[in-house]
Amino acid sequence: MGFKEWVAKVAGRLEPEAVTTPTAPPAPTEGDIMNALDQVEAMVAGGVVPAPVQSRVKRIVSTVRQTMPRLRNLGLGSPQAYSVMATATDYLPEAINGYLRLPRQWADSRPIENGKSSLMLLIDQLDLLSATMDKIFDAVVRVDAAALVAHGRFLTEKFGQPGAAPMTPPMVSPPTDTPRSSLDLP
Repeated sequence: MGFKEWVAKVAGRLEPEAVTTPTAPPAPTEGDIMNALDQVEAMVAGGVVPAPVQSRVKRIVSTVRQTMPRLRNLGLGSPQAYSVMATATDYLPEAINGYLRLPRQWADSRPIENGKSSLMLLIDQLDLLSATMDKIFDAVVRVDAAALVAHGRFLTEKFGQPGAAPMTPPMVSPPTDTPRSSLDLP
């Protein structure tokens, strides 16, 4: 803004500029998360990474895929749901990319922190992600398991213990005060 525009604005001759507020990007959809998992699998395919890394990545991807349909059980805004989304779209790809940017021989043999090579650090990170995804998957599945237990309790209260003698309808004997027919046999 130049001096003339400033004077005009202060004097009230110019309309104030519209203030634009930056909008946050939309949250990833389930499809976006699944696509991110596909990309992660492609990153480690074809022997680009050692077998221990590839197997750990496959385990994490599998756990996230199993968790996604049940994630609503915890609530889409929950910290666990965010962790699953961030693991698929950020944490896992970044860990692998950090390793892949390094020359293989150097990454696999040179200690860089606490006597560990880049490969060992990546494996530690993948193990941590795997353990976290396993805990979240267990929490998500427990909601369904709790519903099954609650339903079983309801049925037990309603119909009795399983394995108990089946309920038999009461035997109804004919009333004794009704007159007997002369044709009835004694």
